[in-house]
Amino acid sequence: MAFEIAALAVLLEVLLGYPAALVRRIGHPVIWIGRLILVLDRRLNRPAFAPGRRRLLGVVTVALVLAAAALPAFALEWLLRPLPFGIVILGLAGSSLIAQRSLHWHVERVAEALESGSLEASRAAVGHIVGRDPQTLDAEGVARAAIESLAENFSDGVVAPTLWLCVGGLAGGAAYKALNTADSMIGHLTERHAAFGWAAARADDYVNLPASRLAGALIIAGAALTAGAHPGDARRAMLRDAPRHRSPNAGWPEAAMAGALGLRLNGPKVYAGVLTQDAYMGDGRHEATAGDVRMALKVYRRADALMILLVLAGAGLTLLV
Repeated sequence: MAFEIAALAVLLEVLLGYPAALVRRIGHPVIWIGRLILVLDRRLNRPAFAPGRRRLLGVVTVALVLAAAALPAFALEWLLRPLPFGIVILGLAGSSLIAQRSLHWHVERVAEALESGSLEASRAAVGHIVGRDPQTLDAEGVARAAIESLAENFSDGVVAPTLWLCVGGLAGGAAYKALNTADSMIGHLTERHAAFGWAAARADDYVNLPASRLAGALIIAGAALTAGAHPGDARRAMLRDAPRHRSPNAGWPEAAMAGALGLRLNGPKVYAGVLTQDAYMGDGRHEATAGDVRMALKVYRRADALMILLVLAGAGLTLLV
């Protein structure tokens, strides 16, 4: 049933998204998980504790967060599976773990702001989807940041939760989303979180390994279906540059997208006022434009459509077996 849940989830999410009215009324699974992580961070991650103890408590935190997400999801699937329309409810629940529609919407807002000529509006729009300081970016930097975020979030916000829904049903998808949220909140090499967030960061790296490679391959395939994109350059850039990225996963979709668009992405960035060095992905133009963001969205839509077809094919095969 896992493939069927994933198939319904991706279709419902791309059609409906997660309604804003629902967010206002009951919140969102990421918000619920985030609140639990904040509570555990405040109570267990105390500066007075030794680094070894903080690392151990970080492992406990990850275990608690995973249990809090996966066990209710498993119970819900167990209860609804025998019901006539239970699979539809499970698909709706699973759709909340995927971000196809919202990712496209946020990146498209950046393209629109760049096209309007307002640097401040562009910085504000990209600030919703990147962790770096948007005020340090010029218009070309905003465009590159939006494209990098689109590629990376296609991997960990779309492909990865879908993959883990296929593997473990609703519980698998919920567990992945909880771990990914923990990594985004505490998996940083800061003084406060270097030890406490170690388990979240390492575990997130491992669970994203297959999805990042698959996302890169889908972007290459999406480029092959997009007029003006360069699938051969995307493949060469991914294989050459992805292993040099500071992240073991982000480089695969970023390098593929850079090659597909003929751009040079990644490189030095400013986070919280601190300049970080990283390898460049791709060897094309450094100057990115709103047109490049639009082209990246075209490649993304085709890559996402291919992913949906793969999930539907998997669901069809499981029904036949």
